[in-house]
Amino acid sequence: MKKIKCECGHINHEGTVLCEACGKPIEGNQHIDGNDENNVLEMRYEGSARRSKTYKRTFVDKTWAFFSSVKVGVWLIVLALLASAIGTIYPQEEFKNSVLPSSQFYEQQYGLSGKIFYQLGFHNLYSSWWYIALIALIGISLVICSIDRFVPLYRALKNQNAKRHEVFVRRQRFFSESENVSDDDRKTLINNLKKRRYKISEEDGHILAEKNRFSRWGPYVNHIGLIIILIAGILRMFDFMHTEGYVWVREGETKVVPTTEQQYYIKNEQFVYETYSREDERFQEALKNEELDVPSNFQTNAIIYKVKDEVIPGQEPELEEVTRGEIRLNEPLTFDGYSAYQSGTQLRSEYNSISFKVENGEGEELGSFDFKTNEDQRYYELSNGYQIEIQDYYPQFEVTEEGPSSFSKYPRNPGIIFEVSGPELEGERYFYLNEDVVPLIDDPVTNVTLEDTELITASGLIIKKDFSLPFFLIGAVIFMIGVAQGLYWHHRRVWIHPKDGSLLVAGHTNKNWFGLKNEIESSIDGTSIKMVEDQQEKL
Repeated sequence: MKKIKCECGHINHEGTVLCEACGKPIEGNQHIDGNDENNVLEMRYEGSARRSKTYKRTFVDKTWAFFSSVKVGVWLIVLALLASAIGTIYPQEEFKNSVLPSSQFYEQQYGLSGKIFYQLGFHNLYSSWWYIALIALIGISLVICSIDRFVPLYRALKNQNAKRHEVFVRRQRFFSESENVSDDDRKTLINNLKKRRYKISEEDGHILAEKNRFSRWGPYVNHIGLIIILIAGILRMFDFMHTEGYVWVREGETKVVPTTEQQYYIKNEQFVYETYSREDERFQEALKNEELDVPSNFQTNAIIYKVKDEVIPGQEPELEEVTRGEIRLNEPLTFDGYSAYQSGTQLRSEYNSISFKVENGEGEELGSFDFKTNEDQRYYELSNGYQIEIQDYYPQFEVTEEGPSSFSKYPRNPGIIFEVSGPELEGERYFYLNEDVVPLIDDPVTNVTLEDTELITASGLIIKKDFSLPFFLIGAVIFMIGVAQGLYWHHRRVWIHPKDGSLLVAGHTNKNWFGLKNEIESSIDGTSIKMVEDQQEKL
């Protein structure tokens, strides 16, 4: 590694633009930061040697230079945002809420665009290898970009001396030269800077007044926060850190909780649906233009069970209650590291039971029976030896080329074929559909009518376990600290350089030049020292 020795005696790294100690421009390296024929020095990285600008010989050097580029990092972030947006066009596979396999669901539900969405693998986008790789590349870019700038900047700021080369002072953006400045005026300037919380360093009569150096590390604190957030995002892809499942539970139904390895069950005791009252004076003004009722509460009263002992195949598990509570929007029910969130509702969309009344030809009642859609009961006994046999049941009735069929297993449009039989009565078949009972024979002896139907609501619940949230929170807090660090404080420096009876004053800041100019102006007030000029305006 080539070293560069400055006339001040300091040894600089290869690629240094400005000497880390005295600030003298290094001959032959001014093109690196664009200082050629420029009256004002480029001070963004203090003229320090950055690997990405110096070494481009080997594959490792070129890879480092590629990932240290801000443009590359921005493009990676843009690609990640575009990919994330594409993944939201249609629901991801785990949230499709359909019994159809993904290969059929997306095409049937969304047509050609859904088929393309599935074939390109966007239905599992956020767990795909290329999306994870893209997030990892953003993290690599942030790490390399930060190291490439932080290390040389830290070294340059740590090694800077109060005594600077004259060329360095004269080529600062703010500069002035004053003749015959008295010691009292010089002391007044220094004292005024101290009052403005500048830290004063002195070397052979040369003064460096500096404050808020910590603000220079704001962008790198941001990067640390972003890296932690990216790591948290990657950790969410592992089951030990994050699991998320979706389950529909009907009123009165008990189902296994997804992603818990069948160790937990959830029962929907009751679904509560409430609307805003039009009689309430608080809501009358808002509701007067609403034709339909406006819901105020979606709530599932649930019980969580845990499997008590080891389950023997073919045997119903023995359950013990863990907790019970109410699940509302944004108010989950938590248990053993899991949270159950209210997500979807199918309000009174499924049949729980259908009640029928059977009479003879003279209008005498023979009995009634309740058909439970969630039970497998095929025979019902009536009075006087009459009975009902369920011959066919279609939870969601439809007619296909092959004949009657069911679109799904959920009883949203049930079709029932049953037979009434009894003493001296050959079987008479009936068909129920759309709350209407139709005899399948001419002139039946019996008469079957619909008495009542009971509809139930299905609750869509998200079951989530997420141990990555603390990492997201820590990353976000660190990121905001970095934002405040770089936004509300500015690194300001003033150099006072005595030379042959005159006094050179120069100033530099990374932000808010107007504020620095005001501070210098108020500090030299009442002295013979000339106000600094903005040399950049002369270019």
